[in-house]
Amino acid sequence: VQLQASGGGLVQAGDSLRLSCAASGRTFANYGMGWFRQTPGKEREFVAAISGSGETAYYSDSVKGRFTISRDNAKNTMYLQMNRLKPEDTAVYYCAGTSSLSYIGSSRAKYDYWGQGTQVTVSS
Repeated sequence: VQLQASGGGLVQAGDSLRLSCAASGRTFANYGMGWFRQTPGKEREFVAAISGSGETAYYSDSVKGRFTISRDNAKNTMYLQMNRLKPEDTAVYYCAGTSSLSYIGSSRAKYDYWGQGTQVTVSS
């Protein structure tokens, strides 16, 4: 499956932004999906994950209550709604897909497919 992330940009602290991840190539609903982010010099870190059906979601503690992951399988697209953004949310955000139907989690090794990343910059 091919993934294309979009929607990043420059915003101020407290603002909102919605990222999208468009998928193509295979049956989208068969893949668990996730968002990760990375800043220079640091490892790529988990942000959120969602099951193939969209019924189950999982968040890192740093974004819980501020970010919402969702998906529209009819449109082959996953979203990350980011509210109350903070400067520490600044990073390149990557979407990822796993062919392990039962996996919804934070391990990068479990994800088989990755998008190219979209930059989110939050100014203070």
